[in-house]
Amino acid sequence: MRTIILVLILAVVALIIAIQTGFLDIRQTRGAQAPDLSADSNGVTATGGQAPAFDVETGKVAVGSKDQNVTVQVPTIEVQRPAEANQAAANTAN
Repeated sequence: MRTIILVLILAVVALIIAIQTGFLDIRQTRGAQAPDLSADSNGVTATGGQAPAFDVETGKVAVGSKDQNVTVQVPTIEVQRPAEANQAAANTAN
């Protein structure tokens, strides 16, 4: 239960941040109308009514790569076996 509440809180915070930073813009374009209800001996009948409509605009994130060849310098690594390392150390000590 705590996990669900935490996820809902995080979703609401993310929504607030998206709206405040301008990444998400929500405008209501059509208001809601409740249906007309009528009751008779056959039961309750609902007529009319209208769901609200919204216009949502989101920001864009572009992900891609450059079409250029780039030269990257890579360091060289020397690996010496223990016997070679001991010989190199002995040669530098003399």
